[in-house]
This record gives sequence, C-alpha cells and structure tokens, in this order.
Amino acid sequence: MTTTYTQDPQNTDSRHHVVVVGGGFAGLNCVKSLANDPKIKVTLVDRRNHHLFQPLLYQVATGMLSPSDVASPFRYVLRKQQNTEVLMAEVKGFDVDAQTLELTDGQLTYDSLVIATGSLHHYFGRNEWAAFAPGLKSVDDALGIREKILKAFEMAERTDDPALRQAYLTFVVVGGGPTGVELAGSVAELVQRTLKGQFRRANLNDFKIMLVEGLDRVLPVFSEPLSASAQEALESLNIEVLTKTMVTELSDTHAVLKDRDGNLRHVDTYTVLWGAGVGASPLGKLIAEKTGAESDRMGRVIVTPEFSTEKYDNVYVVGDLAHQVHGTTAGNPIPGVAPAATQAGLHVAKVLKAKVHGYEVPEFLYEDKGSMAIIGNNKAVASVKGLEFDGFMAWFLWLVVHVMFLVEHDNRVVVTFNWWVNYLTGKRSTRIIAKDLLPFFKAPVDAVEESIEKSTVESHG
Repeated sequence: MTTTYTQDPQNTDSRHHVVVVGGGFAGLNCVKSLANDPKIKVTLVDRRNHHLFQPLLYQVATGMLSPSDVASPFRYVLRKQQNTEVLMAEVKGFDVDAQTLELTDGQLTYDSLVIATGSLHHYFGRNEWAAFAPGLKSVDDALGIREKILKAFEMAERTDDPALRQAYLTFVVVGGGPTGVELAGSVAELVQRTLKGQFRRANLNDFKIMLVEGLDRVLPVFSEPLSASAQEALESLNIEVLTKTMVTELSDTHAVLKDRDGNLRHVDTYTVLWGAGVGASPLGKLIAEKTGAESDRMGRVIVTPEFSTEKYDNVYVVGDLAHQVHGTTAGNPIPGVAPAATQAGLHVAKVLKAKVHGYEVPEFLYEDKGSMAIIGNNKAVASVKGLEFDGFMAWFLWLVVHVMFLVEHDNRVVVTFNWWVNYLTGKRSTRIIAKDLLPFFKAPVDAVEESIEKSTVESHG
C-alpha cells in the first residue's frame, strides 16, 4: 500500500515555504541556518533518513568505523528546530512554474526550492564497470566494499590454487585523488596491522595493492612536493603507485591497465575499487531542463552569484551539483568538497532570509579552507592558508579537523576513541561479513569447490 503525501489543502500557513532537497553538507547547513525563523517554514526532503559524513566513509569500508559513527539521523539533528519538518521521500520531477515538487508518492509545493543532491560515481562513459568496481558515496557502498574486501581474504584462505589465491590477494584502486589515496592506504594498513597473523593458509605477505592514476602524480590538487610526499608514504605501505596509467578494461576477474606508452598490463584480481571521478546527480540535468539553465560537461548546473538559476530566482542549486564561479579566484568553479558545499548552503540561507525579511542580499565570497589527505598512521599531507605540512603534523591536523566537523557530539567521542585504539593496537572491530557475497566475486566455482573438497578430505585423513 502506498501512502501519498499531501499538504494542507487550505494552504493556511502564511510563512515562506523553503523546500530543501538533499541533506548533505550543503542542504543540511542551509536548513540549520534557517532554524526557527518566524517567517520561514522549512521542509527537508531526502531519500535517506540520515546525514552522512562522507570524508570518513572509507573508514567504514575498511572496518575502522561503523556506519552509525559517520551518519546522523536528520530527525535527531533537527529535533529542536520547530519550523522544520523532514520527509523521507524520493523526488521524481519538478514543475517550476507551478512551484511544485513531484515525489514518488505525492506532491509538495514550495515558495523557494533548494536542490542539494550532490554527486554520483562517474565511470567516464563506461557505466558497466560499476558492477565490477564499486564507488564510495553511501553507507550501502561502504558496507558492500567492506564485505568485498574481507571476503577476498576468506576466499584466498580456502583455495590451494596459487594463481587463484594471488588473484584474491591482489587489489586495484582506481583514482589517485583523496578518495583513492585514503582508501588504498587504509586497506594496506588493514592487512599489515590488523589481519596479520589471523590466516593460516593465505600468506598475507603476498598481498598486492595497486593505485592507478591517469595523471602524472597522485593528489594533483596539491603542490608537487606534497604529491611526492604522499606517493612516498603510499610506497612505504608497499602500495604500487601507477601514474600516467589508465584502466581500459574491467571484468569480474581482471583489469587491464594501459600506460602512457601504450603498454598493456593484465592484472588478475577480484577486487577493484573505484575512486576516480564524480558526476552530478541526475536531478541536475532535470532541473536544468525545467529551468532552461545551462550545464557544464560534468552535469553541474550553472548558477548566478546567489546560487539561483538564471530564469527562476526562487530555485537554487548548491553543493556538488552547482557550477558557481562568482566570488572565487581565477574564475574557477567552487570545488566539490565538503567545506565548499557548507559555505554554499550557509550563503543560500542568508539569501533566503534577506529576501523574506526585506534586506540586502549578501555577496558570496568563497573561502578556500585548504586541502588534506591522510594515507596512514602518522602519514598525511595538508595545505592550509598557504602553509604546507606532511607527516605527523598533517596527520594530527587531519584528525582534529574531521572530528570537529562531525555533526553529533557522541560521534566525535566514539570516532576519537576508535582512532586511538587503532593507532595503539591496530585493531579494527567492525569486520563482520553480514551476507553471502560469493556472486559478487564470481570466482571459478569448480576450482574453488575442488580446493575446498580436497582440503576437507585431507583434514579428515
């Protein structure tokens, strides 16, 4: 039975109704900034019931943190915000002339609309690769990757075929940006510090991890010295860094890599993880079509200095979905990072309050908060306000900043505790395989079953 959401047919509420679609950094900060304004009513619409702290999602994928450590229920976060309601719903369309939001199970009218649905994985026109190389954007993604990683070691333990075992112990991470670097480093430390000594047949010294980057260096948004430092830190963890290298083919059993000279390398692997490139949410294309706005090649909507669309000044697009160059340096779009999305969300809230209360709309000025990436214990790089750090100082700064920006106080305490336990002991407690993921690997079943059968016979004499 489907429940249809409907509003008050009498439309007796005279407050300005702001509907925010998406509760990421941009959307949630916009909503929180409109708290308890007597002239504004806010509705947050999201197909999930929680805000996700994506910068730490890779730690869920590698067993260091649990989903509840990095996710906060909207209803709890906004419990004291009396002018705000939360709808767990999915948006399927817009009628910008009628000022109506079409949900899968109903309809919602608005006075001002804020679209903040973020970005998705981008496979550069090879969307079929998503089945073999999962990306990392949601809790579901993180749990799937975690079980994929852990299952690989369990399967390596259960085969006597050396080639098959090596394929299970070979990981490929695609993308040398922050996501790929942090994921590769965390997986390497999982093997070297946590899983070491826990397997009897699979020799984890044979574990191999490759980080593939198409450009000439990892972390290209950082300076060359910091990129070099990051690569050195990765290699100290026995990660093979392959720059100027592209993926040309992926399947459930192998990857084919191509270097700048055109040389091909066939890699047998059952674990490929995707950290290369993002694309705009499909709602970006839809809202661009409905409002007549232009989009860039990534699907982001080109917006005005107030983050509104050109023809509809009551429709705003913020965060990773917006192409905004106003108030930035050298005419470059605001980067798709959490601090930038937060600033955009806060600014749109100021614009909305200014319009409702009749005062001047403030000018947006983007402030670059810097960039950070962590590779492992005592290994990180950071660039903040023109100052560059690496090693322990950058690592400690990364920890402090990320704890500060977690939404809930309880999460800050739990995350800090888990980090220090891992730092001192290497222990990662969230290493549970909750479901059968054998189809996720599609290993040569006959070879695996033959190996298991042989092992069973031998163990029983």
